[in-house]
Amino acid sequence: MALAKTKDEWGERASAFLKAKLKEKEVTYVELVKRLKKHGFKETEASLTMKLKRGTFSATFFLACLAAMELEGVVLEEI
Repeated sequence: MALAKTKDEWGERASAFLKAKLKEKEVTYVELVKRLKKHGFKETEASLTMKLKRGTFSATFFLACLAAMELEGVVLEEI
């Protein structure tokens, strides 16, 4: 898959990627909220849901989600 070309496309793809990885790892939003707390994030299930629905979140949040799900070796073409 080619890399995203616009800011909106990057957001949509990043959100879809996180949702797919959550499903693959069988991690619920509630569980992700708990895991993110260990990384210093104060999220609620509702705020997490909205961020992933909108596809608007910081790179810091994205990286914390990857760490919280213990993902390694993420390839940009997968996003």
